[in-house]
Amino acid sequence: MAERHAGMIHNAVLRQTRNSHMRTKGVAVLFALVLFIFSTAGFARAAQTFPNHVPVVITNLNLRPVGRLPAATRLNLAIGLPWRNREALTNLLRNLYDPASRDFHHFLSPQQFAERFGPTTNDYEAVIAFAQAQGLTVTRRHPNRVLVDVSGPVPAVERAFHVHMLVYHHPTEARDFYAPDTDPTFDTAVSVLDINGLDNYELPTSYVHIETNLLQGSGSPTPFAGSGNNGLYRGYDFRDAYLPDVTLTGTGQSVGLLEFDGYYSNDIAIYEQRSGLPPVSLQNVLLDSVSGNPGSQNLEVALDIEMAIAMAPGLSNVIVYEGTSSADILSQMATDDLANQLSSSWKPFDASALTDQDLQELMAQGQSMFQASGDSDAQPALAVSQPGDPYYTLVGGTSLRTTGPFGSWVGESVWNNGNGGGSGGGISAVYSIPSWQQAVDMSVNQGSTTMRNSPDVALTASNVTAIAHNGVGFGVDGTSCAAPLWAGFMALVNEQATNKGMPPVGFLNPAIYAIGLGPDYASCFHDITSGDNTSSSSPDEFYAEPGYDLCTGWGTCVLAP
Repeated sequence: MAERHAGMIHNAVLRQTRNSHMRTKGVAVLFALVLFIFSTAGFARAAQTFPNHVPVVITNLNLRPVGRLPAATRLNLAIGLPWRNREALTNLLRNLYDPASRDFHHFLSPQQFAERFGPTTNDYEAVIAFAQAQGLTVTRRHPNRVLVDVSGPVPAVERAFHVHMLVYHHPTEARDFYAPDTDPTFDTAVSVLDINGLDNYELPTSYVHIETNLLQGSGSPTPFAGSGNNGLYRGYDFRDAYLPDVTLTGTGQSVGLLEFDGYYSNDIAIYEQRSGLPPVSLQNVLLDSVSGNPGSQNLEVALDIEMAIAMAPGLSNVIVYEGTSSADILSQMATDDLANQLSSSWKPFDASALTDQDLQELMAQGQSMFQASGDSDAQPALAVSQPGDPYYTLVGGTSLRTTGPFGSWVGESVWNNGNGGGSGGGISAVYSIPSWQQAVDMSVNQGSTTMRNSPDVALTASNVTAIAHNGVGFGVDGTSCAAPLWAGFMALVNEQATNKGMPPVGFLNPAIYAIGLGPDYASCFHDITSGDNTSSSSPDEFYAEPGYDLCTGWGTCVLAP
Protein backbone atom coordinates (compact mmCIF):
# COMPACT_ATOMS: atom_id res chain seq x y z
CA MET A 1 0.00 0.00 0.00
CA ALA A 2 2.84 2.42 0.77
CA GLU A 3 4.23 1.80 -2.70
CA ARG A 4 0.80 2.20 -4.24
CA HIS A 5 0.03 5.51 -2.57
CA ALA A 6 3.51 6.89 -3.13
CA GLY A 7 3.21 5.85 -6.76
CA MET A 8 -0.03 7.74 -7.04
CA ILE A 9 1.55 10.91 -5.78
CA HIS A 10 4.72 10.37 -7.56
CA ASN A 11 3.47 8.89 -11.09
CA ALA A 12 42.15 23.71 -16.27
CA VAL A 13 43.07 26.07 -14.74
CA LEU A 14 46.73 26.24 -15.82
CA ARG A 15 49.36 28.10 -13.80
CA GLN A 16 50.11 31.50 -15.43
CA THR A 17 52.77 34.13 -15.05
CA ARG A 18 51.79 37.45 -13.54
CA ASN A 19 52.03 39.18 -16.91
CA SER A 20 49.75 36.59 -18.50
CA HIS A 21 47.22 37.11 -15.71
CA MET A 22 47.25 40.85 -16.20
CA ARG A 23 46.76 40.47 -19.95
CA THR A 24 43.79 38.18 -19.36
CA LYS A 25 42.29 40.58 -16.82
CA GLY A 26 42.77 43.46 -19.21
CA VAL A 27 40.95 41.63 -21.99
CA ALA A 28 38.07 40.86 -19.63
CA VAL A 29 37.76 44.50 -18.58
CA LEU A 30 37.91 45.66 -22.19
CA PHE A 31 35.26 43.10 -23.16
CA ALA A 32 32.94 44.30 -20.39
CA LEU A 33 33.52 47.91 -21.43
CA VAL A 34 32.67 47.13 -25.06
CA LEU A 35 29.48 45.36 -23.96
CA PHE A 36 28.55 48.32 -21.80
CA ILE A 37 29.10 50.83 -24.60
CA PHE A 38 27.05 48.88 -27.11
CA SER A 39 24.28 47.93 -24.68
CA THR A 40 23.78 51.43 -23.30
CA ALA A 41 23.96 53.38 -26.54
CA GLY A 42 20.84 55.51 -26.82
CA PHE A 43 19.76 55.53 -23.17
CA ALA A 44 16.48 57.35 -23.74
CA ARG A 45 15.46 54.87 -26.40
CA ALA A 46 16.34 51.83 -24.28
CA ALA A 47 14.94 52.87 -20.90
CA GLN A 48 12.80 50.26 -19.10
CA THR A 49 10.44 51.17 -16.27
CA PHE A 50 9.45 48.68 -13.58
CA PRO A 51 5.99 49.24 -12.07
CA ASN A 52 4.71 48.57 -8.55
CA HIS A 53 7.91 49.51 -6.75
CA VAL A 54 6.36 52.27 -4.65
CA PRO A 55 4.49 50.55 -1.78
CA VAL A 56 0.76 51.08 -2.28
CA VAL A 57 0.39 52.06 1.37
CA ILE A 58 2.13 55.36 0.59
CA THR A 59 -0.63 56.34 -1.83
CA ASN A 60 -3.51 54.70 0.03
CA LEU A 61 -2.68 56.41 3.33
CA ASN A 62 -1.22 59.55 1.74
CA LEU A 63 2.03 59.07 3.65
CA ARG A 64 4.45 61.97 3.60
CA PRO A 65 8.22 61.43 3.63
CA VAL A 66 10.10 62.47 6.73
CA GLY A 67 13.38 62.86 4.88
CA ARG A 68 15.82 61.41 2.39
CA LEU A 69 17.60 58.12 3.00
CA PRO A 70 21.13 59.08 4.16
CA ALA A 71 23.66 59.06 1.34
CA ALA A 72 26.03 56.79 3.24
CA THR A 73 23.42 54.01 3.49
CA ARG A 74 24.32 51.02 1.36
CA LEU A 75 21.53 49.10 -0.32
CA ASN A 76 21.71 45.49 -1.45
CA LEU A 77 19.75 44.83 -4.63
CA ALA A 78 19.08 41.96 -7.00
CA ILE A 79 18.76 42.76 -10.71
CA GLY A 80 16.96 40.01 -12.59
CA LEU A 81 17.09 39.10 -16.26
CA PRO A 82 14.29 37.14 -17.95
CA TRP A 83 14.62 33.54 -19.09
CA ARG A 84 15.30 32.96 -22.75
CA ASN A 85 12.98 30.82 -24.87
CA ARG A 86 10.05 31.43 -22.57
CA GLU A 87 7.49 29.76 -24.80
CA ALA A 88 9.65 26.66 -24.93
CA LEU A 89 9.97 26.76 -21.13
CA THR A 90 6.20 26.98 -20.72
CA ASN A 91 5.75 23.98 -22.99
CA LEU A 92 8.47 22.03 -21.17
CA LEU A 93 6.93 22.63 -17.74
CA ARG A 94 3.56 21.48 -19.00
CA ASN A 95 5.03 18.33 -20.55
CA LEU A 96 7.17 17.48 -17.52
CA TYR A 97 4.00 17.06 -15.48
CA ASP A 98 1.79 15.49 -18.14
CA PRO A 99 1.81 11.67 -17.80
CA ALA A 100 0.85 11.40 -21.46
CA SER A 101 3.95 13.29 -22.62
CA ARG A 102 7.24 11.60 -23.50
CA ASP A 103 8.93 14.36 -21.45
CA PHE A 104 7.03 13.33 -18.29
CA HIS A 105 9.41 13.61 -15.31
CA HIS A 106 12.48 13.92 -17.55
CA PHE A 107 13.83 16.68 -15.34
CA LEU A 108 16.77 18.93 -16.19
CA SER A 109 20.00 19.50 -14.29
CA PRO A 110 20.87 23.11 -13.32
CA GLN A 111 23.48 23.14 -16.08
CA GLN A 112 21.00 21.93 -18.69
CA PHE A 113 18.44 24.47 -17.55
CA ALA A 114 20.93 27.35 -17.78
CA GLU A 115 22.03 26.27 -21.26
CA ARG A 116 18.47 26.15 -22.58
CA PHE A 117 16.82 29.04 -20.76
CA GLY A 118 19.41 31.18 -18.98
CA PRO A 119 20.15 34.69 -20.31
CA THR A 120 23.09 34.88 -22.68
CA THR A 121 26.56 35.54 -21.31
CA ASN A 122 26.72 38.75 -23.32
CA ASP A 123 23.49 40.09 -21.83
CA TYR A 124 24.55 39.10 -18.33
CA GLU A 125 27.94 40.79 -18.65
CA ALA A 126 26.31 43.88 -20.14
CA VAL A 127 24.06 44.29 -17.07
CA ILE A 128 27.09 43.80 -14.81
CA ALA A 129 29.06 46.40 -16.74
CA PHE A 130 26.18 48.87 -16.56
CA ALA A 131 25.81 48.43 -12.80
CA GLN A 132 29.55 48.89 -12.25
CA ALA A 133 29.56 52.02 -14.39
CA GLN A 134 26.92 53.50 -12.09
CA GLY A 135 29.10 52.94 -9.02
CA LEU A 136 27.45 49.73 -7.85
CA THR A 137 29.53 46.79 -6.64
CA VAL A 138 28.68 43.32 -7.91
CA THR A 139 28.49 41.14 -4.81
CA ARG A 140 27.41 37.87 -6.39
CA ARG A 141 27.02 36.26 -9.79
CA HIS A 142 24.59 33.38 -10.33
CA PRO A 143 25.52 30.38 -12.51
CA ASN A 144 22.18 30.46 -14.34
CA ARG A 145 22.84 34.15 -15.17
CA VAL A 146 19.36 35.24 -14.08
CA LEU A 147 20.34 37.39 -11.07
CA VAL A 148 23.05 39.98 -10.49
CA ASP A 149 23.44 40.93 -6.83
CA VAL A 150 24.76 44.45 -6.38
CA SER A 151 25.44 46.83 -3.50
CA GLY A 152 26.01 50.53 -3.42
CA PRO A 153 25.45 53.83 -1.60
CA VAL A 154 22.19 55.65 -2.01
CA PRO A 155 23.48 58.21 -4.58
CA ALA A 156 24.66 55.40 -6.86
CA VAL A 157 21.31 53.62 -6.57
CA GLU A 158 19.40 56.82 -7.25
CA ARG A 159 21.57 57.57 -10.29
CA ALA A 160 21.32 54.05 -11.68
CA PHE A 161 17.53 53.78 -11.42
CA HIS A 162 16.42 57.44 -11.65
CA VAL A 163 14.72 57.55 -8.26
CA HIS A 164 14.98 59.42 -4.98
CA MET A 165 15.13 57.23 -1.90
CA LEU A 166 12.79 58.60 0.77
CA VAL A 167 12.06 57.69 4.40
CA TYR A 168 8.57 57.30 5.88
CA HIS A 169 7.11 56.47 9.28
CA HIS A 170 5.67 52.99 9.15
CA PRO A 171 1.88 53.13 9.69
CA THR A 172 1.63 49.97 11.82
CA GLU A 173 5.13 49.25 13.16
CA ALA A 174 7.41 51.25 15.46
CA ARG A 175 10.03 51.91 12.79
CA ASP A 176 10.73 53.91 9.65
CA PHE A 177 10.96 52.41 6.19
CA TYR A 178 12.52 53.54 2.94
CA ALA A 179 11.13 53.46 -0.59
CA PRO A 180 11.69 55.13 -3.95
CA ASP A 181 9.61 58.16 -4.86
CA THR A 182 8.75 56.69 -8.24
CA ASP A 183 9.07 53.44 -10.14
CA PRO A 184 12.66 52.74 -11.17
CA THR A 185 13.95 53.08 -14.72
CA PHE A 186 16.85 51.05 -16.10
CA ASP A 187 18.83 52.51 -19.01
CA THR A 188 20.12 49.57 -20.97
CA ALA A 189 19.17 47.87 -24.20
CA VAL A 190 19.45 44.48 -22.48
CA SER A 191 16.07 43.29 -21.26
CA VAL A 192 15.77 43.33 -17.45
CA LEU A 193 12.88 41.65 -15.67
CA ASP A 194 12.81 43.28 -12.25
CA ILE A 195 14.80 44.82 -9.40
CA ASN A 196 14.43 43.65 -5.81
CA GLY A 197 15.46 45.51 -2.66
CA LEU A 198 14.46 49.11 -3.30
CA ASP A 199 12.17 49.29 -0.27
CA ASN A 200 11.87 47.68 3.16
CA TYR A 201 8.22 48.39 3.93
CA GLU A 202 7.65 44.69 4.61
CA LEU A 203 10.28 42.75 6.53
CA PRO A 204 10.41 38.96 6.59
CA THR A 205 8.22 37.73 9.43
CA SER A 206 7.58 34.17 10.50
CA TYR A 207 4.10 32.70 10.77
CA VAL A 208 4.67 30.85 14.02
CA HIS A 209 2.53 31.80 17.06
CA ILE A 210 3.66 31.10 20.63
CA GLU A 211 0.80 29.73 22.70
CA THR A 212 2.72 28.83 25.85
CA ASN A 213 6.27 28.81 27.23
CA LEU A 214 6.55 25.27 28.53
CA LEU A 215 9.71 25.48 30.61
CA GLN A 216 8.72 28.68 32.37
CA GLY A 217 5.28 27.27 33.12
CA SER A 218 3.18 30.14 31.78
CA GLY A 219 -0.24 29.09 30.55
CA SER A 220 -2.09 25.86 31.22
CA PRO A 221 -3.25 24.48 27.88
CA THR A 222 -5.71 21.61 27.86
CA PRO A 223 -3.98 18.34 26.93
CA PHE A 224 -4.33 17.56 23.25
CA ALA A 225 -3.26 13.92 23.29
CA GLY A 226 0.32 14.34 22.14
CA SER A 227 3.46 12.93 23.76
CA GLY A 228 4.98 16.32 24.59
CA ASN A 229 4.56 18.45 27.72
CA ASN A 230 0.93 19.36 28.40
CA GLY A 231 -0.19 16.86 25.77
CA LEU A 232 1.25 18.81 22.81
CA TYR A 233 2.31 17.01 19.64
CA ARG A 234 5.96 16.31 18.92
CA GLY A 235 8.29 13.80 17.30
CA TYR A 236 6.70 10.50 16.36
CA ASP A 237 3.17 11.74 17.11
CA PHE A 238 2.91 13.03 13.53
CA ARG A 239 4.04 9.79 11.91
CA ASP A 240 1.80 7.70 14.14
CA ALA A 241 -1.21 9.82 13.25
CA TYR A 242 -0.70 10.14 9.51
CA LEU A 243 1.63 7.27 8.58
CA PRO A 244 0.76 4.32 10.83
CA ASP A 245 3.27 1.47 10.55
CA VAL A 246 5.01 3.02 7.52
CA THR A 247 8.73 2.14 7.51
CA LEU A 248 9.85 4.88 5.11
CA THR A 249 11.96 7.48 6.98
CA GLY A 250 13.38 9.71 4.22
CA THR A 251 16.61 7.74 3.86
CA GLY A 252 18.84 9.26 1.21
CA GLN A 253 16.72 12.41 0.98
CA SER A 254 17.40 16.03 1.95
CA VAL A 255 14.97 18.77 2.94
CA GLY A 256 15.88 22.37 2.11
CA LEU A 257 14.47 25.24 4.22
CA LEU A 258 14.17 28.90 3.22
CA GLU A 259 15.00 31.01 6.28
CA PHE A 260 15.56 34.65 7.25
CA ASP A 261 17.16 33.98 10.64
CA GLY A 262 19.60 31.60 12.29
CA TYR A 263 19.09 28.95 14.98
CA TYR A 264 20.78 27.29 17.96
CA SER A 265 21.99 23.84 16.90
CA ASN A 266 21.65 22.57 20.48
CA ASP A 267 17.89 23.28 20.29
CA ILE A 268 17.58 20.74 17.51
CA ALA A 269 19.63 18.21 19.49
CA ILE A 270 17.41 18.72 22.56
CA TYR A 271 14.25 18.26 20.47
CA GLU A 272 15.60 15.07 18.94
CA GLN A 273 16.66 13.68 22.32
CA ARG A 274 13.36 14.48 24.07
CA SER A 275 11.33 13.12 21.16
CA GLY A 276 13.36 9.94 20.79
CA LEU A 277 14.42 10.92 17.28
CA PRO A 278 17.82 10.05 15.78
CA PRO A 279 20.22 12.96 15.19
CA VAL A 280 20.00 14.35 11.66
CA SER A 281 22.88 16.24 10.04
CA LEU A 282 22.34 20.00 9.55
CA GLN A 283 23.99 21.96 6.74
CA ASN A 284 23.92 25.76 6.71
CA VAL A 285 24.12 27.80 3.49
CA LEU A 286 24.66 31.48 4.33
CA LEU A 287 23.75 34.07 1.68
CA ASP A 288 23.54 37.86 1.40
CA SER A 289 26.32 38.34 3.97
CA VAL A 290 24.22 36.96 6.85
CA SER A 291 26.19 35.70 9.85
CA GLY A 292 24.06 32.69 10.70
CA ASN A 293 23.76 33.85 14.31
CA PRO A 294 20.30 33.33 15.84
CA GLY A 295 18.11 36.41 16.05
CA SER A 296 14.71 37.20 17.48
CA GLN A 297 12.91 34.91 15.03
CA ASN A 298 15.04 31.80 15.57
CA LEU A 299 11.94 29.95 16.78
CA GLU A 300 10.69 29.74 13.20
CA VAL A 301 13.94 28.24 11.95
CA ALA A 302 14.12 25.70 14.77
CA LEU A 303 10.46 24.74 14.29
CA ASP A 304 10.93 24.17 10.56
CA ILE A 305 13.93 21.91 11.16
CA GLU A 306 12.20 20.00 13.95
CA MET A 307 9.01 19.40 11.94
CA ALA A 308 10.90 18.10 8.90
CA ILE A 309 12.89 15.68 11.07
CA ALA A 310 9.80 14.55 12.99
CA MET A 311 8.09 13.45 9.78
CA ALA A 312 11.26 12.06 8.14
CA PRO A 313 13.70 11.02 10.90
CA GLY A 314 15.97 9.17 8.46
CA LEU A 315 16.87 12.22 6.36
CA SER A 316 20.45 12.43 5.13
CA ASN A 317 20.41 16.09 6.14
CA VAL A 318 18.43 19.27 6.47
CA ILE A 319 19.88 22.14 4.44
CA VAL A 320 19.15 25.52 6.04
CA TYR A 321 19.39 28.36 3.51
CA GLU A 322 19.70 31.65 5.39
CA GLY A 323 19.61 35.03 3.63
CA THR A 324 17.80 38.34 3.27
CA SER A 325 16.32 37.93 -0.23
CA SER A 326 13.87 35.20 -1.18
CA ALA A 327 14.96 35.47 -4.81
CA ASP A 328 18.58 34.86 -3.80
CA ILE A 329 17.69 31.93 -1.57
CA LEU A 330 15.45 30.24 -4.14
CA SER A 331 18.10 30.76 -6.81
CA GLN A 332 20.69 29.04 -4.60
CA MET A 333 18.29 26.18 -3.90
CA ALA A 334 17.91 25.70 -7.66
CA THR A 335 21.63 26.04 -8.37
CA ASP A 336 22.53 23.50 -5.68
CA ASP A 337 19.75 21.06 -6.66
CA LEU A 338 20.53 19.07 -3.50
CA ALA A 339 17.04 18.76 -1.99
CA ASN A 340 14.02 17.29 -3.75
CA GLN A 341 11.70 18.93 -1.19
CA LEU A 342 11.87 22.52 0.01
CA SER A 343 9.79 24.59 2.43
CA SER A 344 9.15 28.19 3.52
CA SER A 345 7.12 29.45 6.49
CA TRP A 346 7.74 33.18 6.11
CA LYS A 347 5.93 36.31 4.94
CA PRO A 348 5.84 38.60 3.04
CA PHE A 349 4.72 36.22 0.37
CA ASP A 350 6.99 37.34 -2.47
CA ALA A 351 5.03 37.42 -5.71
CA SER A 352 7.77 39.11 -7.73
CA ALA A 353 8.65 38.08 -11.26
CA LEU A 354 12.10 37.05 -10.00
CA THR A 355 10.60 34.62 -7.50
CA ASP A 356 8.33 33.19 -10.20
CA GLN A 357 11.37 32.46 -12.35
CA ASP A 358 13.22 30.73 -9.52
CA LEU A 359 10.21 28.54 -8.85
CA GLN A 360 9.94 27.62 -12.52
CA GLU A 361 13.52 26.36 -12.44
CA LEU A 362 12.76 24.29 -9.36
CA MET A 363 9.84 22.76 -11.25
CA ALA A 364 12.01 21.96 -14.26
CA GLN A 365 14.56 20.24 -12.02
CA GLY A 366 12.02 18.08 -10.16
CA GLN A 367 12.07 19.94 -6.84
CA SER A 368 8.91 20.38 -4.71
CA MET A 369 8.41 23.75 -2.98
CA PHE A 370 5.96 24.09 -0.07
CA GLN A 371 4.86 27.47 1.30
CA ALA A 372 2.80 28.06 4.42
CA SER A 373 -0.51 29.58 3.31
CA GLY A 374 -0.49 32.06 6.19
CA ASP A 375 -2.28 32.54 9.48
CA SER A 376 -4.69 35.39 8.67
CA ASP A 377 -7.81 33.29 8.12
CA ALA A 378 -9.83 33.87 4.98
CA GLN A 379 -8.71 36.35 2.36
CA PRO A 380 -11.75 37.03 0.15
CA ALA A 381 -11.69 37.51 -3.59
CA LEU A 382 -9.51 40.36 -4.85
CA ALA A 383 -8.36 41.14 -1.31
CA VAL A 384 -6.02 38.23 -0.74
CA SER A 385 -2.83 39.39 0.94
CA GLN A 386 -0.90 36.37 -0.32
CA PRO A 387 -1.19 36.13 -4.09
CA GLY A 388 -0.87 32.34 -4.13
CA ASP A 389 1.93 31.88 -6.61
CA PRO A 390 0.90 28.93 -8.85
CA TYR A 391 4.41 27.46 -8.65
CA TYR A 392 4.17 26.81 -4.90
CA THR A 393 2.24 24.11 -3.12
CA LEU A 394 0.40 26.18 -0.51
CA VAL A 395 -0.15 24.46 2.84
CA GLY A 396 -3.00 25.35 5.18
CA GLY A 397 -3.51 24.22 8.76
CA THR A 398 -5.68 21.87 10.80
CA SER A 399 -6.32 21.02 14.43
CA LEU A 400 -5.53 17.33 14.91
CA ARG A 401 -7.18 14.87 17.30
CA THR A 402 -5.64 11.49 18.11
CA THR A 403 -6.26 8.63 20.51
CA GLY A 404 -3.39 9.72 22.78
CA PRO A 405 0.41 9.98 22.84
CA PHE A 406 1.79 8.19 19.76
CA GLY A 407 -1.85 7.57 18.95
CA SER A 408 -3.91 6.98 15.84
CA TRP A 409 -5.67 9.66 13.81
CA VAL A 410 -9.19 10.37 15.07
CA GLY A 411 -10.17 13.53 13.23
CA GLU A 412 -9.27 17.06 12.15
CA SER A 413 -10.94 20.40 11.69
CA VAL A 414 -9.80 23.68 10.19
CA TRP A 415 -7.30 25.43 12.45
CA ASN A 416 -8.83 28.69 13.66
CA ASN A 417 -7.88 30.03 17.09
CA GLY A 418 -10.64 32.66 17.07
CA ASN A 419 -8.18 35.48 17.70
CA GLY A 420 -7.26 36.37 14.14
CA GLY A 421 -5.10 33.30 13.64
CA GLY A 422 -6.31 30.61 11.31
CA SER A 423 -5.55 28.62 8.18
CA GLY A 424 -4.87 31.07 5.38
CA GLY A 425 -6.96 30.65 2.26
CA GLY A 426 -8.44 32.73 -0.49
CA ILE A 427 -8.40 33.89 -4.07
CA SER A 428 -5.46 35.53 -5.76
CA ALA A 429 -5.78 39.02 -7.16
CA VAL A 430 -2.61 38.41 -9.20
CA TYR A 431 -2.56 34.93 -10.75
CA SER A 432 -5.08 33.33 -13.10
CA ILE A 433 -6.41 29.90 -12.23
CA PRO A 434 -3.85 27.24 -13.21
CA SER A 435 -4.79 24.43 -15.58
CA TRP A 436 -4.62 21.78 -12.84
CA GLN A 437 -7.22 23.68 -10.75
CA GLN A 438 -9.71 24.45 -13.50
CA ALA A 439 -11.71 21.22 -13.21
CA VAL A 440 -12.50 21.73 -9.50
CA ASP A 441 -16.15 22.46 -8.78
CA MET A 442 -16.18 25.86 -7.04
CA SER A 443 -19.96 26.22 -6.80
CA VAL A 444 -20.15 25.40 -3.07
CA ASN A 445 -16.77 26.36 -1.63
CA GLN A 446 -16.91 30.03 -2.80
CA GLY A 447 -13.77 29.59 -4.88
CA SER A 448 -13.01 31.35 -8.15
CA THR A 449 -13.22 29.83 -11.62
CA THR A 450 -10.88 32.45 -13.09
CA MET A 451 -8.21 33.17 -10.43
CA ARG A 452 -5.82 30.98 -8.42
CA ASN A 453 -7.38 29.52 -5.25
CA SER A 454 -5.47 28.52 -2.13
CA PRO A 455 -4.42 26.52 -0.17
CA ASP A 456 -3.72 23.24 -1.95
CA VAL A 457 -3.28 20.90 1.05
CA ALA A 458 -2.99 21.11 4.84
CA LEU A 459 -1.45 19.49 7.92
CA THR A 460 -1.26 19.97 11.68
CA ALA A 461 -1.00 23.63 12.66
CA SER A 462 -1.88 23.69 16.36
CA ASN A 463 -0.80 22.33 19.74
CA VAL A 464 2.76 21.58 18.64
CA THR A 465 5.97 21.48 20.69
CA ALA A 466 9.13 23.33 19.59
CA ILE A 467 12.52 23.93 21.22
CA ALA A 468 14.18 27.28 20.45
CA HIS A 469 15.86 30.34 21.99
CA ASN A 470 18.71 28.21 23.37
CA GLY A 471 16.86 25.49 25.22
CA VAL A 472 13.38 26.93 25.83
CA GLY A 473 10.32 24.79 25.13
CA PHE A 474 7.26 26.30 23.47
CA GLY A 475 3.76 25.31 22.52
CA VAL A 476 3.15 26.80 19.08
CA ASP A 477 0.49 27.19 16.41
CA GLY A 478 0.61 28.21 12.78
CA THR A 479 0.87 26.98 9.21
CA SER A 480 4.60 27.25 9.98
CA CYS A 481 4.17 23.74 11.42
CA ALA A 482 2.30 22.37 8.41
CA ALA A 483 4.60 23.35 5.52
CA PRO A 484 7.81 21.64 6.79
CA LEU A 485 5.75 18.61 7.81
CA TRP A 486 4.65 18.30 4.18
CA ALA A 487 8.27 18.65 3.05
CA GLY A 488 9.15 15.78 5.38
CA PHE A 489 6.26 13.75 4.00
CA MET A 490 7.51 14.30 0.45
CA ALA A 491 10.91 12.99 1.50
CA LEU A 492 9.17 9.69 2.25
CA VAL A 493 7.44 9.68 -1.13
CA ASN A 494 10.68 10.45 -2.94
CA GLU A 495 12.52 7.80 -0.92
CA GLN A 496 9.95 5.29 -2.21
CA ALA A 497 10.42 6.60 -5.74
CA THR A 498 14.19 6.18 -5.50
CA ASN A 499 13.75 2.64 -4.20
CA LYS A 500 11.68 1.84 -7.29
CA GLY A 501 14.17 3.45 -9.69
CA MET A 502 11.85 6.37 -10.43
CA PRO A 503 12.62 10.11 -10.60
CA PRO A 504 11.42 12.50 -7.88
CA VAL A 505 7.85 13.77 -7.89
CA GLY A 506 8.80 17.40 -8.47
CA PHE A 507 6.08 20.05 -8.45
CA LEU A 508 3.26 18.36 -6.59
CA ASN A 509 0.12 20.24 -7.59
CA PRO A 510 -0.75 18.47 -10.87
CA ALA A 511 -0.65 15.13 -9.04
CA ILE A 512 -2.56 16.46 -6.01
CA TYR A 513 -5.45 17.74 -8.11
CA ALA A 514 -5.53 14.65 -10.31
CA ILE A 515 -5.90 12.53 -7.18
CA GLY A 516 -8.45 14.89 -5.66
CA LEU A 517 -10.59 14.66 -8.77
CA GLY A 518 -10.13 10.91 -9.13
CA PRO A 519 -11.43 7.72 -7.52
CA ASP A 520 -8.52 7.33 -5.07
CA TYR A 521 -9.04 10.63 -3.24
CA ALA A 522 -10.35 9.08 -0.02
CA SER A 523 -7.42 6.67 0.26
CA CYS A 524 -4.80 9.40 -0.19
CA PHE A 525 -6.24 12.31 1.82
CA HIS A 526 -8.15 13.02 5.00
CA ASP A 527 -10.92 15.25 3.66
CA ILE A 528 -11.42 18.03 6.24
CA THR A 529 -15.13 18.86 6.35
CA SER A 530 -15.52 20.63 9.70
CA GLY A 531 -14.53 24.13 10.77
CA ASP A 532 -13.85 27.38 8.95
CA ASN A 533 -11.33 30.19 8.60
CA THR A 534 -13.83 33.00 9.03
CA SER A 535 -12.96 36.04 11.12
CA SER A 536 -14.48 39.36 12.16
CA SER A 537 -13.17 40.92 8.95
CA SER A 538 -14.55 38.07 6.82
CA PRO A 539 -17.46 36.51 8.71
CA ASP A 540 -18.90 34.62 5.73
CA GLU A 541 -15.76 33.15 4.14
CA PHE A 542 -14.63 30.36 4.09
CA TYR A 543 -16.02 27.04 5.31
CA ALA A 544 -14.75 23.50 5.13
CA GLU A 545 -16.59 21.53 2.47
CA PRO A 546 -16.39 17.98 1.09
CA GLY A 547 -13.55 17.81 -1.40
CA TYR A 548 -11.53 20.93 -2.18
CA ASP A 549 -12.11 24.08 -0.12
CA LEU A 550 -10.36 27.38 0.67
CA CYS A 551 -9.55 26.38 4.25
CA THR A 552 -7.49 23.19 3.90
CA GLY A 553 -7.38 22.53 0.15
CA TRP A 554 -7.73 18.81 -0.48
CA GLY A 555 -6.95 18.03 3.16
CA THR A 556 -4.15 16.19 4.94
CA CYS A 557 -1.91 13.37 3.76
CA VAL A 558 -2.38 9.64 4.22
CA LEU A 559 0.28 7.00 3.54
CA ALA A 560 -0.91 3.56 4.53
CA PRO A 561 1.48 0.63 5.05
